[in-house]
Amino acid sequence: MKIICDGADLSDAVLKVSKGTSNKTTNPILEGIKVVAEEDYVTLSATDLELSIEKTIKGMVQIEGEMVVPGKFFCEYIKKLNNEQIELSVDDRNMLSIKYTDSVGKIQCMQSGEFPIIKKLEDSNNFVMKQKDFKSLIAKSIYAVAVEDVRPILKGVKLEIRENQITAVALDGYRLAVVKKPLVSTTAEFSCIVPARSLNEISKSLDDSDNDIQINVSRNFLMVDIDNTKITTRLLEGDFIDYNQIIPNNFNTTAILNKDQLLDALERASLLSRIDRNNLVRFDISDKVMVLSSKSEIGDIKENITISLKGGDLSIAFNARYFTEALRAISDEFLKLDFTSAVSPCIITSNDSDEFLYLILPVRIMA
Repeated sequence: MKIICDGADLSDAVLKVSKGTSNKTTNPILEGIKVVAEEDYVTLSATDLELSIEKTIKGMVQIEGEMVVPGKFFCEYIKKLNNEQIELSVDDRNMLSIKYTDSVGKIQCMQSGEFPIIKKLEDSNNFVMKQKDFKSLIAKSIYAVAVEDVRPILKGVKLEIRENQITAVALDGYRLAVVKKPLVSTTAEFSCIVPARSLNEISKSLDDSDNDIQINVSRNFLMVDIDNTKITTRLLEGDFIDYNQIIPNNFNTTAILNKDQLLDALERASLLSRIDRNNLVRFDISDKVMVLSSKSEIGDIKENITISLKGGDLSIAFNARYFTEALRAISDEFLKLDFTSAVSPCIITSNDSDEFLYLILPVRIMA
């Protein structure tokens, strides 16, 4: 194999696909990046058997072929050559030569025949939506995904595809995020559970444009193709929690307030709670004011927020991090907070739409 390519293009491609390599494996081939040169194109790919990333760039292919290079070293080496024209060639001993200006580096390659075959999604179901909507859907839901391995199914986001709408659902046992976005089209109605890590990598390739993106889904895999970058992920299998059963329908207290004021006040009030490492902030709701308070050995903080109140007074407490992470995912100016009791979940929704619903469990407090 012998190719010549632009250093900036190669560096960008290597950086993208390196996110698909495995850092925790007993199989060295999964730490590698496969490079295939055909016609006028060079395709780089990496996989950890759950997530696969492929990127195709243009190149001057003098001799077609393929190789697998050590991913971490190759990535660090190539990104320091992004201003150079690079020649890559492999000899009959499977030794890669990297030539640039008047210098050359050599790397021993691995056997390309041992590299896993990346799943191709043909004749699969698919749905189409705007890139900005898919990016927003991920950002507004992924924060609530579980990070512990106790229930692996909760480390993914459930996508429910219906005729005109997609719903993303994530929960970790303490909070729940339900986000809805419009679809341009879909070939069928179905649902799937996508690992949060994979969605995070997909999100990095999306922009805030109105351009359409097609997401292909087979029985066990999901794939997107964005600007010559294919990201394929294995789906999680198992029964997801019936989230509709844990969302309250009746409320005794409803507060409408400015989102930024609540977020700023909550971040200030949580400063002391973080010192004590309990992250507890108390909400006292009455009349037209919500008082946020926290205490520690060095003092106490109280923040007053003007609200519009419907229903009875209430005192309730929350883990401040769960609340702030939900608020940071919201772009609306005004929010509606619904409460049932001091030991029941708080429901956060927009005051203007039904695009999202966030549920947060309270922390019991002494009277």
